[in-house]
Amino acid sequence: MKALALGLAIALGTGAALAQEAAELPGASVESLLAVARANNPEVAGMRFEATAAQERIAQAEALPDPRFKLELLDITRMGEQNPTLWPSDVGSTRYTFSQELPWFGTQSLKREQAAYTAQGAQTQVQSVWADVAARIKLAYAQLYFLQRNAALNQEVLDLMQRLEQIARARYAGGLAPQQDTIRAQAEQSAMQGELIAVQTDVHHTRARINALLARPIHAELAAPQSLRPLPAADQLDFDALVQRALAHNQQLAADEARVQAADKGQALAQKGRYPSFTLGVAPTQFQNDFKAWDLMLEMNIPLQQGTRRAQEREALAMLEAARARRDATANQLQADLSENLDALQSAQQTEKLMRHKLLPQAELSLQSALSGYEAGKQDFAGVLDAQRQIRQAKASLIKAQAEGQARLAQLERLLGEEP
Repeated sequence: MKALALGLAIALGTGAALAQEAAELPGASVESLLAVARANNPEVAGMRFEATAAQERIAQAEALPDPRFKLELLDITRMGEQNPTLWPSDVGSTRYTFSQELPWFGTQSLKREQAAYTAQGAQTQVQSVWADVAARIKLAYAQLYFLQRNAALNQEVLDLMQRLEQIARARYAGGLAPQQDTIRAQAEQSAMQGELIAVQTDVHHTRARINALLARPIHAELAAPQSLRPLPAADQLDFDALVQRALAHNQQLAADEARVQAADKGQALAQKGRYPSFTLGVAPTQFQNDFKAWDLMLEMNIPLQQGTRRAQEREALAMLEAARARRDATANQLQADLSENLDALQSAQQTEKLMRHKLLPQAELSLQSALSGYEAGKQDFAGVLDAQRQIRQAKASLIKAQAEGQARLAQLERLLGEEP
């Protein structure tokens, strides 16, 4: 008795542990997948490191070049009076030169501003990459949900065909129906089993894609998706309002704008090349053990290569115009993608409503009528199969419309720059 109680306790404990482990698996909701991806996705992590590196370049850009030190040992033989020596107090004189290069006024501030805009663009690019990864996860989740529902639908049809086979066998045994009805029911079952195998293969591939995005082992377990996110109401889908939100918050557009600002500072820096940079220095001179002479030095470069300078300025201007063109192209494509996904979302909502409230109830009534008629001998088997295919098509279209709505919602959120 004690052994039985112990075994029961172990079994209950194991079952509770397995249930807790299943509950902790990501995949039951989109949010659980996004939480894992946010912490582990290597693509996003790589962009974060690049953004950190760009941030560190700001301090480098505003720093002056390192000062220089120069040591000169003059007359190391004391006019031939001694053997050569390298000791400063024993040579004729020793000059110590300390110099610092100074760029033209405002150059360092421009470099700092350019580096700051570059860092801002890199940080925004992190958000853009994350938005893209999040959209792919949402799309894969919706596809996995669709495949799960499709598998359930195929199993439902398979169960129905097994029931029809039993009815056909009974009618055939009573001489009320041909054997062909039984064979056709079996053929439909074989077709459903083949589709179930194909669905399971697609489920495997989709889970592998999700695990890759989450940086998990490809064959790691995922919880079954439980529900889809609610779609926005019609009053939240005004195109003009969505365009304004997208132009204000889209991460890729913000990154392009930062590149424009950085290129603008680059053009200003190129124009600074018209002016010289300076080098200031001080040089004390040692005679034996005393410093008896101090020299000051001013050095400057002469920007005579005007052809080179003008070419650099034209290059900087071309880079600025290129950055502006890319920003404008992003804005135009953003509005086009927004319009396409908005129309597709609204179409999916309308299709789902039509299937749920009209076609599906009609198909269910048609199937019930066909089944009753076949059992009563008033309907042939072909009519039952046709009714079965109609309801299957209606349910499949409903599931497809739901998945399409989720996919378009994910794309809209990516375009709007909304944080998942």
